[in-house]
Amino acid sequence: MSHEQQSFETRAIHAGNTADPLTGAVVPPIYQVSTYKQDGVGGLRGGYEYSRSGNPTRTALEENLAALEGGTRGLAFASGLAAEDCLLRTLLAPGDHVVIPNDAYGGTFRLFAKVVSRWGVEWSVADTSDPAAVRAAMTDRTKAIWVETPSNPLLGITDIAAVADVARTAGAKLVVDNTFASPYLQQPLALGADVVVHSLTKYMGGHSDVVGGALVTADAALGEELAYHQNAMGAVAGPFDSWIVLRGIKTLAVRMDRHSENATRVADMLTRHPKVTKVLYPGLPEHPGHEVAAKQMKSFGGMISFLVAGGEEAAVEVCNRTQLFTLGESLGGVESLIEHPGRMTHASVVGSALEVPGDLVRLSVGIENVDDLLADLKQALG
Repeated sequence: MSHEQQSFETRAIHAGNTADPLTGAVVPPIYQVSTYKQDGVGGLRGGYEYSRSGNPTRTALEENLAALEGGTRGLAFASGLAAEDCLLRTLLAPGDHVVIPNDAYGGTFRLFAKVVSRWGVEWSVADTSDPAAVRAAMTDRTKAIWVETPSNPLLGITDIAAVADVARTAGAKLVVDNTFASPYLQQPLALGADVVVHSLTKYMGGHSDVVGGALVTADAALGEELAYHQNAMGAVAGPFDSWIVLRGIKTLAVRMDRHSENATRVADMLTRHPKVTKVLYPGLPEHPGHEVAAKQMKSFGGMISFLVAGGEEAAVEVCNRTQLFTLGESLGGVESLIEHPGRMTHASVVGSALEVPGDLVRLSVGIENVDDLLADLKQALG
């Protein structure tokens, strides 16, 4: 049976995970090596010559990523931002234009505002939940539309298929950051996206013990271009990091089910708490993107944001008072995390169109017993 015919859970465990031909080891070995013996000049074994250009452990991960996202080519990088940088320098040239979302990871905004813009790439901000707003933000030089859905940290939802139509009509590429959803909950390529971006640090790794990034595309030619730049720029995932992510992916489906179940219970409690003025979670029927999320996602994920009565200082105090929810940046691990986006992950967007409310708290709901998590939040809210 080919991987295309297998269910997601089976692909997560088996795609790219061929038994070692030497020993029969069922887990791909960590090829902690920089170079490879050649059988004569140009006589490469398996195509491997130098581990920046290719490493068998990284190859296993890249094949797995492509299978999970339904793409033809997956590429693994040293971090999510390294993946984004490679993508932007592959797609864009000085004078080009990109539409970016009005709610996005602070590091992504910093990459556009402080790095990419320095070599002549322009960008405009749009509410990507409104395809008409995306269309209005485009110019005759727009080469890409960048989308996060669900978005970070306001949990906005973008209709991927609708924005893909906008991009295709204009001859632009649609890039979807699928980090919050993971390929288990959402398949952007099947909905018309050209490239999927991941921070492998988050749900894919799943255990807060590795940093990595990925690109996946369905277009073989674009995949070759990305691979060329990956090698030329060199910010590749190391073999041990690749192995750690592969291990995490094997339990992605069961973890995401539990993350989603727990987050649904937490969101429901927060909507009824007197110290909470608003809950941002696409699983809530009152969320403006609920119907679109229900259409394009398997379930609604483990990320929740909420606004605290009493303003910014009250929100900071909630973050400081939790005991099970660890105060820290990042997300997607088995343990629950809490943070204040305005002062932590999104400090770089202060003063921009992407600035987040000061009374906002973001949760990464883990897979602990949900009653314990609810009790911790209740005592922190007071």
